[in-house]
Amino acid sequence: MATTATEMKTNYPLPTFHYRVEIDGMDPVAFSEVSGLNIEVKPITYKDGLSCIQGAKHMPGMSEAAKLTLKKGVITGDSQLYTWINSIRITTVEKKNITISLMDEKGEAPVVTWKVMNAFPVKMDAPSFNATSNEVAIESLELMADDVKVEYE
Repeated sequence: MATTATEMKTNYPLPTFHYRVEIDGMDPVAFSEVSGLNIEVKPITYKDGLSCIQGAKHMPGMSEAAKLTLKKGVITGDSQLYTWINSIRITTVEKKNITISLMDEKGEAPVVTWKVMNAFPVKMDAPSFNATSNEVAIESLELMADDVKVEYE
């Protein structure tokens, strides 16, 4: 059990609310939620002549594409994400690299960084509108990406 401040700092999990998202070629955007940072491999089942005795063999196959969701509050005049997804309609979509960094307890330095490679938008959801609510308008953007790499500082 950790008893000193230094031991607690190195042995306890970090909270998830100190993070930073950077998208290549875009001004900084404050996202309220990031989800879908998955690394997944599709398994392969191999059956040979002895499978009836030994059973099928399983091994790792190809990597699955990452499916990432970014959510943010709607801000007047901020159309960067809409411009990006709208570029698909004229078949000029630019794939972008995205960096998501989990920051230290002070929110100053990255501790773990997820690097999302060659992401492009596939879906954008407008906020839900409700006249009886006073919630913030949140839009979401779904992305597909080729790969996710994790770096520990």
